[in-house]
Amino acid sequence: MEKNSFGLILPPTAKGVSADLKTWLPFDSLQTIAVKVLHDSISPTLSPDLERIDARPSKGIVKFVFEDDYWEIQLDGTSGKTLQINRRTSDIIENIHDGTILDVLFNTKNDQFKLSYTSIMGLALLLLTASGFWLWYGPKRMRKLKQQPQNKEI
Repeated sequence: MEKNSFGLILPPTAKGVSADLKTWLPFDSLQTIAVKVLHDSISPTLSPDLERIDARPSKGIVKFVFEDDYWEIQLDGTSGKTLQINRRTSDIIENIHDGTILDVLFNTKNDQFKLSYTSIMGLALLLLTASGFWLWYGPKRMRKLKQQPQNKEI
């Protein structure tokens, strides 16, 4: 679903010059370039902290996904040339879905809101499943009890 969203949810992956890792720049050099691009092209106040580095040797690129503000910078692994700068809407949607957005907004540690949210939602799902089963099974059981002949002793 995400990959077939025409770049609205998940940015498309660009294509680099070479898939040969021997020709690639070292990752620390690529990271320095990505941070410079982040500060020069987006905002100098953004944190340089990375969430992950996603290397795609078959495509010849490296994606640098930053922790704050959902930015991704794709660099050519060989030249370090900037191929794309994108906002990762998929990460925003995922954070809303799993409750992490509250931890981000309130700057909490240890995913307190996410843990509470997922626990409450899990218990709610369990409760709704049990009550749904009872609403389906209960009337069947009552009808069966009404249809049974009652033994009257005289």
